Amino acid sequence: MATSSARGVIFIHSAPRALCPHLEWAIGRALGRAVNFEWAEQPVLPGARRAEFYWEAAAGTGAALASAIRGWEHLRFEVTEDPTPRSDGGRWLHTPDLGIHFAQTDSAGNVVIGEDRLRYAMEIAAGDARELQRELQVALGSSWDEELEPFRHASDEAPVVWLHKVG
Repeated sequence: MATSSARGVIFIHSAPRALCPHLEWAIGRALGRAVNFEWAEQPVLPGARRAEFYWEAAAGTGAALASAIRGWEHLRFEVTEDPTPRSDGGRWLHTPDLGIHFAQTDSAGNVVIGEDRLRYAMEIAAGDARELQRELQVALGSSWDEELEPFRHASDEAPVVWLHKVG
C-alpha cells in the first residue's frame, strides 16, 4: 500500500540562538534530509530566534517532528500536519512551562475532541459546569494557545509564502 503524503508547518516561536543549528539537525533527521531555516529575531523575547518551515513528507511525520524537538529548555513551537484522505490532521504545541499538547484537527484546522475525551471530561466534572469548562479548555489546549499567542503575533510581519495555487 502506498504511503500517503502529508504537509504541514513547523513554527519555532522562540529558541535560544545556540539551539538553532541543533533544531535544524533534529528536524532534518526526522524528515530524512538536510534543512536550513531562515531565522529571525523574536521581538517578544530578546535574544531568542524564530522561524517557520513548510514540510511535505509521509503522513505521520508531524508526530515525528514534534518528538524530535520536544524537551529542550526555552523552546516554544508548534507543528501542524494537514489531514489527508487516509489520515487525520494534528497539531502539537510546546512551551517550556506546559510541555507538549497534541490535538487532532479536521480539514478546516479545527481541533477535534474525541468521544472518549468528552466522556472523561463529563465524568470528572460530575455535573459541575465550571469543572466541565476547565476540562474542555484542557482538551482544546487553551493554556498553550494563550502562552503562544504573543509569539505568534511576532510573525505578522513575516513574508507570505503561497504553498499551492487554487483553481
